[in-house]
Amino acid sequence: MRHSPLRWLIGQWQWPYATAFAAAFLLALIPALIATAGWVLTLIYVQLPIYMLHQLEEHTDDRFRTFTNAEIGHGKEVLSRNATFFINSVGVWGIGLVAFYLAVFVNPGWGLAAMYLPFVNAFGHVGQGIVMRRYNPGLWTAAFLFLPISGGALVLVSRAVHATLAMQLTGLFTALFVHALIIIHVKRQLARP
Repeated sequence: MRHSPLRWLIGQWQWPYATAFAAAFLLALIPALIATAGWVLTLIYVQLPIYMLHQLEEHTDDRFRTFTNAEIGHGKEVLSRNATFFINSVGVWGIGLVAFYLAVFVNPGWGLAAMYLPFVNAFGHVGQGIVMRRYNPGLWTAAFLFLPISGGALVLVSRAVHATLAMQLTGLFTALFVHALIIIHVKRQLARP
């Protein structure tokens, strides 16, 4: 266990850097994806690597967790390293992967969750920045990647595939649900003695 991948990723907090490395390769595949799968699936696909770039800004040097524990936890650990990694791996990468596979193998409209997730996240970062009148880790990529790219892709893909209300609501509910789980986790940690 001394040299386990999880110890390296979480214990030594290397996952934001590994994520950025993976994002570079995923972004390099975009021209091939456009040529073979088309622009609709590419817009769904691109949400994962741009989210990974967001995670680099957000989690480098453990910034987001430290910020959350200081500002919301008032010094109490409301986000542990394990919880932060789990949220970002399962709640972001996992949902992005499932959404992309649903888009490819079922209907592109079922991939809208991949766009709703960063779009909803952007409002959290921007809203917090406005309320606190200061930077929060992840604010710049949320404002300059998520709002234009995820928001624009949401509109373009929805129109291109004639996304149904069920597809829209499923995507939006998925994004809201993930963020609600994070808030619930933090509140539970705050309530602990």
